[in-house]
Amino acid sequence: MENTQACCMSEQEKMTDLLASEKCMTANYNTFCCEAATASVKNCLLSLLMDEHRMQEEVFNEMSVRGWYKTEKAEEQKVSAAKQKFSKTVTV
Repeated sequence: MENTQACCMSEQEKMTDLLASEKCMTANYNTFCCEAATASVKNCLLSLLMDEHRMQEEVFNEMSVRGWYKTEKAEEQKVSAAKQKFSKTVTV
């Protein structure tokens, strides 16, 4: 039986799925970079990782413009507290 029904996903659902896929790909490429056996393979994977980050940002920005991904502006006091907290825990 032939399926003549149109895709049931809204534009927002498609964009949400795309953003989730991009997040997954960046996580995977990051892992692959850490496990690369040679410098040339690592450099290639780093390039792909940066491409994925750019694509993820484009999808995020488009969703944000359309009001589909809302973020709240952080309170300056909370930002300062977080900076202070994490600057104390970082040791090199």
